[in-house]
This record gives sequence, structure tokens and C-alpha cells, in this order.
Amino acid sequence: MIVSTINQGLLWAILGLGIFMTFRILNFPDMTTEGSFPLGGAVAVTMITQGATPLVATLVAFVAGCLAGLVTGLLYTKGKIPILLAGILVMTSCNSVMLMVMGRANLGLLGLDKLKGTWISVIAVVLVLVLMFYFLNTQLGQAFIATGDNMDMAKSFGINTDRMELLGLIVSNGIIALSGALISQNDGYADVSKGLGVIVIGLASIIIGEVLFGNVSLFERLIAIVIGAICYQFLILAVIKLGFNTNYLKIFSAIILASCLMIPTLKAKVFKGVKLNGN
Repeated sequence: MIVSTINQGLLWAILGLGIFMTFRILNFPDMTTEGSFPLGGAVAVTMITQGATPLVATLVAFVAGCLAGLVTGLLYTKGKIPILLAGILVMTSCNSVMLMVMGRANLGLLGLDKLKGTWISVIAVVLVLVLMFYFLNTQLGQAFIATGDNMDMAKSFGINTDRMELLGLIVSNGIIALSGALISQNDGYADVSKGLGVIVIGLASIIIGEVLFGNVSLFERLIAIVIGAICYQFLILAVIKLGFNTNYLKIFSAIILASCLMIPTLKAKVFKGVKLNGN
């Protein structure tokens, strides 16, 4: 049970890392997540059932997520549609795309090869971590970070902020779709409704990691997201072990996230004016 929970946490950590690109670096919520996540699973599972190797199917799923992010980015940067609405439009459209891809609402992988197992999850998380850290430390990655930190200043340095936001949405949704593809293979099926509420899980991974580790370096923050995702899965496991109805897991997820978001505020109020040196 513990190994299975850690395995799940590692796979969901990839989702958290993808959301981190937009939520924390670009400082806006991207609702495309709830479309690109199940889209990745739908593409991967469909390709495997059609005879493609799991690795190729997973890579194509990543590309499908990138395309979803590209559409959102174009609607936002070129169409000047608010990011929240642009994400919702693409998220809604992904539902129809998945039905066209799978030909039905869900599709299974019974008896077929798939990328599954703890070592696969570890390798996938490490690859995403290393590649993200490498990218964010390149000149392009620093321009991307600068765009999120201060857009006006980034523009004054000659950075094309529209391109940076477009890049962020593409990479973010590609990683999110990768997570969807791996989780669908781990679960053994893809479903068009699998994306419902996943943004809460991703945000919980980020927030729990931040609450546990506070101000840390970039690489440590990425690792904190992975640890946060694993902790979140253990919290959900605890809820199940306590005998709560699993049909209500979404509301427990929301409560956990809300609680984590309030912790910094509560700590500030409780310890306001308190000095640790006793003076």
C-alpha cells in the first residue's frame, strides 16, 4: 500500500511540476490543465490499443498537451481573451477531441503493454525535474522567469513577453499531458472525465511543498513539489482509511488545499509580535 501510494504521488508530482510553470512562475491559473491532463491519457491509451509502443504513445501524448497549451496561448496572447476564459474554452474543447480520439467515453488497456511501475515513475519524475531545472537556468528560461516576475521590466529589457507566456503554456500543458498519459497507463484506462478537479491536486502538491519547506532554491522547490505530491497522496490514503466515502474525495481534496493555503496566514496571526529570543 505504501509503495503504491508513493508511486501515485510521483506520477501526480509531474502534474504539479507542470502547473508550477504557469501558477507560480507566470502567476496565473491555467484551466487548460483539466483538458490537457485527460487528453494525454486518451491519446496514449488509444495509440497503445492501436499497436503503438507505450513509449511512443506517451511522447505523442506530450505533444498533444503542447498543442492544447499552444491554442490557449494563442487565444490569450493574440486573441486577447482573458487567460481564465481561454483555458476554459480549450478545456471544454478537449472533451470533444478526446471523444473523437477514443471513439467513446473511456478506453481500457487490459492485457496490453504499458509504462507502469515504481521505477518508471521515478525515472519519469527525475527526467522532468532535470529538464525543467536545466531549461529554467538557460537564457531562455531566465527570460521566462523574468516575464513572470515583472512583465514591464522584462519588456524594457527587450523580452517578448507574449512569446514567453506562449512558451510557458505549451511546456506546462505538455508536462501535464505527460502526467495524464502515465497515470492512465498506471490505472489501465483513459476516461474523458479524468481531468475533473485535477488542478486542485496539482495545486495541493505545490502548496504542501511550500508549507513544508518555505523559502528554498529553485531546484529545492521543484523537489518540494514532488514531496508535496507524495504527502498529499498519503493524506488522501488517511481519509480513506478513516472510513470516509471515496465518492467525496474531491471535497476532501479541496479542504486539504484550502487548509494548506490558510496555514501561512494563520501562522502570521498566531505568532504576530512573538520573538523567539524572548526579548
